[in-house]
Amino acid sequence: MPTEDERARAHTDRVIDALLDSLRRNDMTAFADQWAPAGSMEFPFAPPGYPVLRSRDDVRNYLKDYSATLRIDTVTERRRHHTLDPSTVVLEFSAEGVAVQSDSPYRMDYVAVLTVGPDGVQHYRDYWNPLAATAALGGADVLSSGFGGRDD
Repeated sequence: MPTEDERARAHTDRVIDALLDSLRRNDMTAFADQWAPAGSMEFPFAPPGYPVLRSRDDVRNYLKDYSATLRIDTVTERRRHHTLDPSTVVLEFSAEGVAVQSDSPYRMDYVAVLTVGPDGVQHYRDYWNPLAATAALGGADVLSSGFGGRDD
């Protein structure tokens, strides 16, 4: 019989698998559905004023125009690092596709630190390169407007 930690780790892995699958399908509603109602998402390397998302609804609103900004063709999981806490994982992955407005190639490597609770993602820290995103998307204004605006 699995231990409580093994059950928690299996649940965490199922949520992460669902997140990656939704990215592969460009289904941002399914991505946001993986969040706990009060789950948060932050972007520590983002430019000043970039939003901090404080709920599932914030995540859903942030991603509502995602497909008009980016079309992801490939998501590759590079590494999944389990931590001592069975609900926390460090995930390394990359995404490739097209920046829709500029029709230019998009490729980004990500490192995400996720904590998953019984009702979904509780905390997601997204470490991405804002300079690479800005270049691929065609400027800082596109970056800010394409993903839920700024946190003013």
